[in-house]
This record gives sequence, structure tokens and C-alpha cells, in this order.
Amino acid sequence: MDTYAEPAEPERTRYDAIASGPPIRKLFRDVVADRLPDRRPPQAVMLFDAGADPCWDDRGFLADFFNEILHQDTCQPATAEGLVLLAALAGDDRIPARHRFQAVQLLFMAATVAERHLADTWPATPQHADPDSEARARDAVRALAPDLLSRWSAECPAVRLALAGLAVVFPTDRTLPALTPRLGTFTHQHPRGTDIGDHVRFVLVLAAQDESRILTATEQLTDAYWTGTARGAPTRARSLHLLAQMLTGVGTGLARPRALQ
Repeated sequence: MDTYAEPAEPERTRYDAIASGPPIRKLFRDVVADRLPDRRPPQAVMLFDAGADPCWDDRGFLADFFNEILHQDTCQPATAEGLVLLAALAGDDRIPARHRFQAVQLLFMAATVAERHLADTWPATPQHADPDSEARARDAVRALAPDLLSRWSAECPAVRLALAGLAVVFPTDRTLPALTPRLGTFTHQHPRGTDIGDHVRFVLVLAAQDESRILTATEQLTDAYWTGTARGAPTRARSLHLLAQMLTGVGTGLARPRALQ
């Protein structure tokens, strides 16, 4: 006689919740298992470790998971390896748009750590700089960016805004000219003085690669809205420092209902 009895449904539900964690963790785990069956960086332990924190909710898990990849906005030796997780999530339609946006945004942040921090601390050296890890992270994002940008036509407007920021970090003769027509709908629908409107217009200034125009736009927008940087800092560093702030503002705005309507 079989002496094993199935647990009652409430008990099974509690067990599954502890074993799997919050719903977003299970979804991330499923996507990574499908897309990276043989290549799981150390940060993936947060998805697959059966002893994960049962106290997580979706919000707490996302904060811890993203921080495990880019720890407090600094690059560490393992950062570059973990970025493949973000690319896998950003490139899968099972992941909600807001989280795909976050994944692309974090790739942008990882690729620009050195320049953003330089602009923030100029003329001092950033306190937690790790040039080798920052260079590896930048190279990793450079390798991942083309596949993500190739999704543009299939992507939702929110993720396109994040991809536009990534495109100007790694300019190419093909991607830069494409930004003007690709962002035309945004410029028509979102005027200057709005988070989305200013973001896309600044992206287009950066895409033009005219340092004088970039410097002028950086100073105008910084004076109007954003945390400034020392005028002696390199123009690219200042512009990426500003663009990161603008992208964060866009992400906050997208959380509001009907933000892109």
C-alpha cells in the first residue's frame, strides 16, 4: 500500500511559493533555462537555487537580482558575465515590457559606468572605479547590442526608447541614420519639455555626432532639469551622464497609465 499522501492544496501552494519564489523569478528562470541552457553565469544562482529567499516579492526580487548583476552601479569582475542574462530577458516576449525596458536600461548603465562616474566626480577619479571590469562590461554590451537592436520593429514603444539610448552608446554607420525615422513618431507625439520628448531629441543630437551641438544640448537640458556635471569633464562623459538620468526619468514615467498614448 502506498503510504505517501499528496499534501493538501494550501500546503502545496505554500511549498511551491517557497521553492519557486515570486512569479517574476519563475518567469525569469524559465526564460533563462530556455535561452541559455548551457551558459549560465554565476548570477543565475538567484534564479535556480532551491534555497532562495522565501520572503521575496516581485519588487524585492527584481531589486536584488539586478543589483547582483550591476552592484550599486559599479562593475566587478563577474559583471560582464552576468550581462548575458539581461540580454536573454530583454530579447524574450514572455517578459513583460516594463522588465524588458529595465533589462535594456541596465545594459546601458553597465556600458557607461566609467564615463558616467567620471563626469560625476571630475576632476577626481571615481572612488570605486575598476577599469578592467568596466572595459569587459562595455565590450560585453557591445557584443549583445546588435541582436537587441535588430528587434526594433517587433518591440513595443517603451523598449524602443531604451534601445535608442543603447544605440548611441555604440554608434555604427547603419544604426545611427536609422534613428531619425525610427524616432519620428515619438518626436511628433511628445513635445519638448516632456521626459520622452526630451529624451528622443537628445538621442538624435547624440546620433548626429556633432560635439558642439552635443555640448550645447547637454548644458541646456542639464540647466533645465537634471543634475549637472563639471564643465571641464569630457563632453561624451557629460552627455552619457545626462542621458542616463533622462532614461531613468522615462522609465519612471512609463510606469504611469497611458504614458505612451
